[in-house]
Amino acid sequence: MTINWKKYGGCFEVSKLEARLKEIDEISSKEDFYKDISFSKEILIEKSGLENRLKPFYGVYEEFKNIKDLYDISLEENDEKMLSDISESVKSLEKAVLSLEMDMTLSGKDDKLNAILEIHAGSGGTESMDFANMLLRMYLRWAERRKFKTAIMEFNAGEEAGVKSVTFVAYGKYAYGYLKAESGVHRLVRISPFDANKRRHTSFASVFVYPEIDDSIDVVIDEKDVKTDTYRSSGAGGQHVNTTDSAVRLTHIPTGIVVACQNERSQHKNKETAYKLLRARLYDYYKKKREEEEDKINKTKKEISWGSQIRSYTLNPNRVIKDHRTGVTIYDDRSVFDGDIDEFISAYLLGVKNKE
Repeated sequence: MTINWKKYGGCFEVSKLEARLKEIDEISSKEDFYKDISFSKEILIEKSGLENRLKPFYGVYEEFKNIKDLYDISLEENDEKMLSDISESVKSLEKAVLSLEMDMTLSGKDDKLNAILEIHAGSGGTESMDFANMLLRMYLRWAERRKFKTAIMEFNAGEEAGVKSVTFVAYGKYAYGYLKAESGVHRLVRISPFDANKRRHTSFASVFVYPEIDDSIDVVIDEKDVKTDTYRSSGAGGQHVNTTDSAVRLTHIPTGIVVACQNERSQHKNKETAYKLLRARLYDYYKKKREEEEDKINKTKKEISWGSQIRSYTLNPNRVIKDHRTGVTIYDDRSVFDGDIDEFISAYLLGVKNKE
């Protein structure tokens, strides 16, 4: 029985982490280490982080060695029952390794942050607005499965059904790291419930995901560059929005970025939250601009129409959902729209990591 640890080496980078840990131990053992308090504190924080990253790997590796020892014994004693038990242990170990690989994959600077997710209905009229609402429910249910809290910041309801656009925040560790995999154009094919002739319709919706930046990231906004509008909240009501005159819309004139917040009854609180959203959007905007200049970005904001989708949700004639980036295909559409999208997310994130 063998596990190809080399397959995971690029992700785990254990030897690299151990080398840095050894280097830190040498630095911290010097007599003058604590003379520079700021430097020593930074080094000790890095050491703690490295130890925390290595700990789960060591645990998995110890489990692997234990299983291997039991496997060798079972072969010597020709113990079929022990072999059967080991088979189950190997399955559990494989899941642990994949989980560990995912944790290591989410090591980007912004991955641990909360996520701001925008959904916009594309070409397809009422059908697309209904699809955008289906995606909203899917992501809210996904967040619920992970015990993430969510808050809808802006909800622009469709005239007949669904939603034209919606912005919500998912609060949870690595929310952005996971949800960034969903950024792109989504396509729905089905018999439209809004068509009296029961014809098949194709509709689109776009999803854009940004990290909710914290106070450690400095984004300076000149208030002279921001146009502020207040208006009455509109939408589906209920848990989504309130109906007072407290909604706030901010337009950043130099970039054209527009954000809005209407979930609080206080105009002051809505404005404060809108500025947080604007900071996140500007951070993402300038970050991507730098990456474009260095030719290191794959653009995801494509036209919301045919041929640019990252995933297709086909409900007629077959019920199949396929991610065009990874090839992952799921035939249980109900579970997907109920928030079970981890297979799509993990395949994309691990695929991206393996290509780097």
